Amino acid sequence: MADSHKRSLAKTISWRVIASLTTMALVYLFTGEISTMLEVGAIEVVAKMLFYYLHERFWSHIKPIT
Repeated sequence: MADSHKRSLAKTISWRVIASLTTMALVYLFTGEISTMLEVGAIEVVAKMLFYYLHERFWSHIKPIT
């Protein structure tokens, strides 16, 4: 079953929230700086949402091996 664009977008957002919170927690754990945590989180969330969405759309065009 191929995912619709809306489903791909919903999956992108829900995964990105989980992954970004994890990244931000790790940055804070290693640096102890809230400003660094927020800066990394802001850049990471935008870049990775875009790349994940493109990845999902690419895979939706690949036919399963039967």
